[in-house]
Amino acid sequence: MNDQLQLLIAETCRHPPGSLKRQQGLTQLYRIIVNSGKLWREKTPYYEEVWQQTWLYFCLNLCEATTGKEKYDSDRSSITTWLNVYLKMRLKDRAIKQQKQKQQMVSASQALCDDDTLTFLDTLEAPPDIPPILQATRQWAETDPEGELQRVHLRGRKDVTCQLLILRRLPPETTWEDLSAQLGLPVSTLSSFYQRKCLPQLRKFGKSAGYL
Repeated sequence: MNDQLQLLIAETCRHPPGSLKRQQGLTQLYRIIVNSGKLWREKTPYYEEVWQQTWLYFCLNLCEATTGKEKYDSDRSSITTWLNVYLKMRLKDRAIKQQKQKQQMVSASQALCDDDTLTFLDTLEAPPDIPPILQATRQWAETDPEGELQRVHLRGRKDVTCQLLILRRLPPETTWEDLSAQLGLPVSTLSSFYQRKCLPQLRKFGKSAGYL
């Protein structure tokens, strides 16, 4: 299977980013990798979300180092090993982030009350160039051409729509804890709604655009 993947990767990377041939190649790679049984899996409530972020990283750094330091190097590892390393790192980061989030929020609140603390404007950095896939995804979510993202909302909260959550969770994402505080809803409620109702919409777009 590895030889087949390497040939497909080479063929895919021959075509420019955003081209139909590149998108078709990425779609084929997605199907082969997902069906290979070699993809790391674990039973965590945020696995699917982290996997979507991992696949975005894959698409952006397979042929060119767009968001990573280096593009994929077949001499160092197989494609599934490379992908699994990143996936495990993001899952670990997410687990640590959840464990420390409450303590960080308390510390941040105390720091903001300190007169010597730098303001947010002092610490803001210029945003990097937005990758084409991310830009296209954000544009789709903002325009909501079929009106589906605005139509699907949390029961009893018409303001909490898939459009809102998808846009807030795109990189650089707002944490579930911050969303919980802003919307006055439990993290579990927001995350569950996002996993059940919004991620399928995001996958549907990804497939129609040739990213999945």
